[in-house]
Amino acid sequence: MSRFARDRKVIVWEEPIHDAPSATLDTHVCDCSGVTILTPHLPAGLSRHEETETLRALLDGAITRDPARPLICWYYTPMMLPFSDHLAADCIVYDCMDELANFKGAPSELLPLEQRLLDSCDLVFTGGHSLYEARAARHPSVHAFPSSVDATHFSTARAAGPEPEDQAELPSPRLGFYGVVDERMDLALLEGLADARPEWSIVIVGPVVKISDADLPRRPNLHYLGGKGYAELPDYLRGWDVALMPFAINEATRFISPTKTP
Repeated sequence: MSRFARDRKVIVWEEPIHDAPSATLDTHVCDCSGVTILTPHLPAGLSRHEETETLRALLDGAITRDPARPLICWYYTPMMLPFSDHLAADCIVYDCMDELANFKGAPSELLPLEQRLLDSCDLVFTGGHSLYEARAARHPSVHAFPSSVDATHFSTARAAGPEPEDQAELPSPRLGFYGVVDERMDLALLEGLADARPEWSIVIVGPVVKISDADLPRRPNLHYLGGKGYAELPDYLRGWDVALMPFAINEATRFISPTKTP
């Protein structure tokens, strides 16, 4: 999207935050990319119909204020379809990056909405070959587009640079992971690794989502440093001896193609 934004208007619509007395829309333009991020803030307690109508009104207002053609609707989740499917898009893209229906807490309407999206879209990208195989027969134009690496950004980890304060005092060797910590993580593996090699520092960088902090194994050599900004990640990688990908084998991981940085 950052590359698209070099010569065309790109708007990213975020999932709503239910924290406002009335519906508002926050606008933020990223200095580094020019991408416009719109974040709806809604009152808590709206019915599904009320939320859909409110989001549709906010979206229509944003499009009216800043009309552009051609209009391309690019979906990362079918859950955005109910309040946006009325737009007269010149092209509709479904960018399927995960098997969202297999995730913990997935809404029951996700699969029917995905079928609606597949029926109406012009182009489908999938974030891996397993996702491609699961959808190739469901649309005439499906293309595997596995995750890649921002080589320019992460190559800075190979050069000398600053050590993050919360990692600087951890003894080596360090084994690290960065990403979302959720139901895909093999927590038993982390616990077993920490017990088997107490002299190793296991560094986990990323927010905890959809599982409880209480579920995380705790050991003196297991270090959860929380979520970090994208710009900070090379500084953490620079201090690791080994990068880990400690995913479990389960329904949530069967279709994933994790981003790997050599």
